[in-house]
Amino acid sequence: MSEVNHQSIKTNGIWMHIAEQGVGPLVLLLHGFPETSYSWRHQITFLANHGYHVVAPDMRGYGDSDSPLSPNSYTMMHLVGDLTGLLDHFGEQQEPGRAERAFARYDYLTVMKKLLLVTKTDAMIAPPGMEIIDNLETPSVLPKWITEEELQAYADKFQESGFTGPLNYYRAMDLNWELLAPWQGSKITVPTKFIVGDKDLNFESFGTREYVTGDVFKELVPNLEVVFLDGHHFIQQEKAKEVSNEILFFIRKITKD
Repeated sequence: MSEVNHQSIKTNGIWMHIAEQGVGPLVLLLHGFPETSYSWRHQITFLANHGYHVVAPDMRGYGDSDSPLSPNSYTMMHLVGDLTGLLDHFGEQQEPGRAERAFARYDYLTVMKKLLLVTKTDAMIAPPGMEIIDNLETPSVLPKWITEEELQAYADKFQESGFTGPLNYYRAMDLNWELLAPWQGSKITVPTKFIVGDKDLNFESFGTREYVTGDVFKELVPNLEVVFLDGHHFIQQEKAKEVSNEILFFIRKITKD
């Protein structure tokens, strides 16, 4: 095993000192006050010996890293930027291709059936050692709201374009959360109608139902109307007529007002 290596890396406009050791998946170890990267001296070698590339930075203002004078240079946005720069330096990202490889074990029509016809009401989480697409059932009988030909139309289009673009929206979720931080608590004041199937798996997971029916959602979106329909996630297809009418009523209402 190599010795602990020390170097300084340019990230987010500052020089950040790091201690690193090992080869393998990247592990970032972040110290607090009043410490430095030295506080991780026991874990760095231990984890490196177990097959990891361990990086422990001196956080900005500490140790051998640059120390800007202004307190305004120590916001969470600055810290996230510092660490994102480190990840970029070492070429670390989320794992593009993992979901695509899992999808590729099935034909496109089967993938569409698994995703569009899901009736689970709990969180879409696969057990250890299994991908989400593997954990979804393939219905043997289609519901009345969609035909084999309509499913095939989706399958043909995704066979042309692939799934990477659509999946990248989910890979950008953390980045979106970071970028939207300045607007935390801002209100959406335009008229809004929220239509959801009462058996939507996302609606039943992670406290979404409680949030939508609670006070916080209405405080952030004061001009809000919530409509529950008997259905699942792809409600505009499953309950096409009802959703179409709800949209029409909403447009007429706001243009009349």
